[in-house]
Amino acid sequence: MIKVGLGVDIHAFEEGRPCILGGVRIPHPRGLKGHSDADVITHAIMDALLGAAGERDIGHLFPNTDDRWKDADSVRMLEIVRETLEKKKAAIHNVDATVIAQEPKLAPHLPAMLDRLARALKIPADRIAIKATTAEWMGFAGRKEGIVALAVACVEIP
Repeated sequence: MIKVGLGVDIHAFEEGRPCILGGVRIPHPRGLKGHSDADVITHAIMDALLGAAGERDIGHLFPNTDDRWKDADSVRMLEIVRETLEKKKAAIHNVDATVIAQEPKLAPHLPAMLDRLARALKIPADRIAIKATTAEWMGFAGRKEGIVALAVACVEIP
């Protein structure tokens, strides 16, 4: 059976944190606020994969009340999600993500993100798409208060 899942994640900017997106540290004066490293791209992808596999969301798998996930590397969490799918014999076909952010500019970092995520998911990088757009100065993302990421994942489950 082919199944599709949708993931959405939103985080506000916070001073004094690194900006991690798609598993890559992005030079930027502010990072994202969250319990883990707050990588919105990776979080949206995790939720899309979990949804496609009929699993609960990342808040259940990695609760923010559990100190094991404090400042955790979201790519390592993505590997755990992949292992969850592997237990169900689910094969990841593709992942498509869109990031909405006025800043930072992501285009120079997309190849590194694709490489890091492909290695974590154990799929070729050409089966992952990451697109970036601005919010045209509207809403909290347009005011540079935070970042939104959306992702769709397609998996095959026997």
